[in-house]
Amino acid sequence: MIDRDLTSRLGAAARRFPAVMLTGPRQSGKSTLCRMVFPKHTYVNLEAPDVRTFAASDPRRFLAQFERGAILDEFQRLPELTSYLQALIDEDPKRGRWILTGSQSLTMMESVSQSLAGRTAVLHLLPLTREESCRFKRHPKSLDEAMFTGGYPRILDQRLAPGEWLGSYVRTYVDRDVRQIAAVTDLSTFQRFVQLCASRTSQLLNLSPLALDAGISQPTAKAWLSILEATFIAFRLHPWVGNVGKRLVKTPKLHFYDTGLVCWLLGIREPSQLRLHPLRGPIFETWAVTEILKHRFNRGEHAGVYFYRDRHGLEADVIIEEGRTLLVVGAKAGQTATTELVSAGRRVVDALAGAADVKRVVVFAGDAGQKRSDVELVSWRSMGGRRW
Repeated sequence: MIDRDLTSRLGAAARRFPAVMLTGPRQSGKSTLCRMVFPKHTYVNLEAPDVRTFAASDPRRFLAQFERGAILDEFQRLPELTSYLQALIDEDPKRGRWILTGSQSLTMMESVSQSLAGRTAVLHLLPLTREESCRFKRHPKSLDEAMFTGGYPRILDQRLAPGEWLGSYVRTYVDRDVRQIAAVTDLSTFQRFVQLCASRTSQLLNLSPLALDAGISQPTAKAWLSILEATFIAFRLHPWVGNVGKRLVKTPKLHFYDTGLVCWLLGIREPSQLRLHPLRGPIFETWAVTEILKHRFNRGEHAGVYFYRDRHGLEADVIIEEGRTLLVVGAKAGQTATTELVSAGRRVVDALAGAADVKRVVVFAGDAGQKRSDVELVSWRSMGGRRW
């Protein structure tokens, strides 16, 4: 397995806190990373029925086995253990003793906030960045291959066909994870809902037509979207609403954490299909947005990323807040630095002038970046080469 960008932060967190919680999508590499960083910790998978039964029936005896610490994988399966962990940590606050992993952020964060607040560092491991993907001997060479393959490590590590693996992933996710979180009885309708969400990636989220197309009520659509967010399948990118005296859109945009999953849900079965696909632009935007989020999450930045859009349709795909500086980022699927591409986001910069120090970046599908007087053009290949 390759070295992950989060490795150093994970080790550093364990040197400062008694417990570390690592969350992220199922199959993003959490267990592998933890076992690599903490080889002396006992590994326990709470997904195993016999292990979970023991832990649930006699939690004190179960935890007493691990004097030197343990990696408790799939911790969301038994969140009530946090109360017992709290007592053990208060008795012996040895740093880095307990490593908790899980793929359902809502369940885990609720348990931590109630019992382990101040005792636990929380980190997120998303699918592979472009840089991490390139550490595999065989990795996607073109942008279309990169978007089609996505960033789940097992696909690249075992050289699997992305479509076949992602199809199995969706079936497993719907059959297991969704049942664990909510009482969803009509799983086929839920899967159709997920496919409809994929067709709306990079778009403003309007629950009313989404619910209508899925054949469900709007409250159900809202609840099901929360499931996608809790399991790190999709997320809402919120609009920037800085005080600039403008009438700004307040509706969030919908994005997916992995474009490979988006492609599979849209019925794209070969990278070549992306070349002329009508959603190539939105898929590329999602790819660029999630690359930015991955880099920020890997260094502990979980806030400060938005998009911009006003009532007149003026927009920027990403706004990054860094103190008094605003970075205006456009994501364009074109390969050539045309006048239209170079000017992307210029009007937004003008609109924000005076509100902050504003800088402009355009991420595009070309192979070589450029630096001009008022804009930096960043190739999709080199997004990891700058700080976001």
